Amino acid sequence: MGSQELAERRSLAFHREIAERLRKDASVLQNARNRVDDWRRESSVHAHYVDQWSRVLSLPIHDICNVLIDPRQTALRQVSPFAGVLSARDRWAIWRRVPTEIQPHSANDAS
Repeated sequence: MGSQELAERRSLAFHREIAERLRKDASVLQNARNRVDDWRRESSVHAHYVDQWSRVLSLPIHDICNVLIDPRQTALRQVSPFAGVLSARDRWAIWRRVPTEIQPHSANDAS
């Protein structure tokens, strides 16, 4: 597995955990909305991502969570307004849990 694929897997795993927390704590959503507002005001993030996240964060929580865990949303997750939701300990646990290499398949695994 290349380093880019590994980074994408870890980002997806981080956002799966964030989605779980979002379902339990509405302040997670408000903090993300505030961050996107800051991005817009400060022009610190490309307008494309600001607009995309503004649209996503206006959806019902269930739909936001679906976007967070959608494997096709790799680019959007690269600029996430959910920084700070996971502690360093949480991130490290996820970092270790996500496989760092794909196990080779034997010839007998061709099913």
